Amino acid sequence: MAADAHGTGGGGGHGFTAELSRRGPIAVVALSGELDHDGPQPLRDAIGQALAGGAARVLVDCTGLEFCDSTGLNTLLQGRLDALAAGSTLELAGIRPAVARLFEITGAGTLFTVHDTLPEEAG
Repeated sequence: MAADAHGTGGGGGHGFTAELSRRGPIAVVALSGELDHDGPQPLRDAIGQALAGGAARVLVDCTGLEFCDSTGLNTLLQGRLDALAAGSTLELAGIRPAVARLFEITGAGTLFTVHDTLPEEAG
């Protein structure tokens, strides 16, 4: 399925996109670029659309995510809460070392199911 939500963040030319696709009851949100204070809205929109579409599981593919600051982390944490409220889950996959460090420092990594790579059923 083609992307349902995407966009670019402003500031400094560091584009950010969040592309939503569906694989049955699983929604995959593929991130690319730098998720910072200039551009969390595409991620919010993609998670919102996935949940509104009844996704039983939202997998956030972070393999293309080059950077994430506290705004991005808060957006993911809010998405996790929104998913729980909708009876769904929000899981992360393919986190790069630089981004993983933010999750380690803050302890937020313990709140998510984190996969080394995108699970086969979502591929």
